[in-house]
Amino acid sequence: MKKLILTLIAALGIVTGAQAAEGGLAWDKAPNKTNDVQSLQNGAKLFVNYCLNCHSAAFMRYNRLQDLGITEQQIKDNLLFTTDKVGETMKANIDPKQAKDWFGANPPDLTLVARSRAGHGGTGADYLYTYLRTFYRDDTKATGWNNMAFPAVAMPHVLWELQGDRRPVFEKMEQHGHETEVFKGWEQVSPGTMTPLQYDQAMGDLVGYLQWMAEPAQNQRVRIGVWVLLFLTMAMIFVWRLSASYWKDVK
Repeated sequence: MKKLILTLIAALGIVTGAQAAEGGLAWDKAPNKTNDVQSLQNGAKLFVNYCLNCHSAAFMRYNRLQDLGITEQQIKDNLLFTTDKVGETMKANIDPKQAKDWFGANPPDLTLVARSRAGHGGTGADYLYTYLRTFYRDDTKATGWNNMAFPAVAMPHVLWELQGDRRPVFEKMEQHGHETEVFKGWEQVSPGTMTPLQYDQAMGDLVGYLQWMAEPAQNQRVRIGVWVLLFLTMAMIFVWRLSASYWKDVK
């Protein structure tokens, strides 16, 4: 039995290693902005303006954005595009049948995407941060775009006007007696409305919002958890001293 378990562990390690090697691009570490209210507000704006056209967030209500310091009137005036009720969920207006014809599949719901996309390369936020920053022109694809983190993705680069047009740069190297191409970086073909630094910061805001949306109470949960641990630590000290005092005369 022990030998079987060791064999399974070794096989899992080989598969994971193969996936990491074949996965190509390493995921970049996403900035943690879930406590930055201004960043989350900007991320919510980017999400509604660029993502909600095709992707829904069917488990998130518009009025929950008030937790980010956005008033109900601001939500109605600036973010309420797919419904006229602030208490409704964030559902895209795209026709599922048309979406399947256009993209080959219905765009997935994004409510929990920041938690569901974690993998061997890092967290779901790391994946999203890398994915949103690695689109490039590819005329062989129906959308005219491809992605380094998700090769042959059906999604077009909806944020290209912000980022501009880039192309990946590869360098030929010899590995294990075979010549291969290794990704070295990016070359800006045409500028976008944002500088590369501004675009990276904007994607950090968007990813931060997606993290927050996946669990709006996560920061409160962490804060409460810290206080609970501190309370239990103090209680353990009192119980320990009380126990020592109670049993000191017992032999």
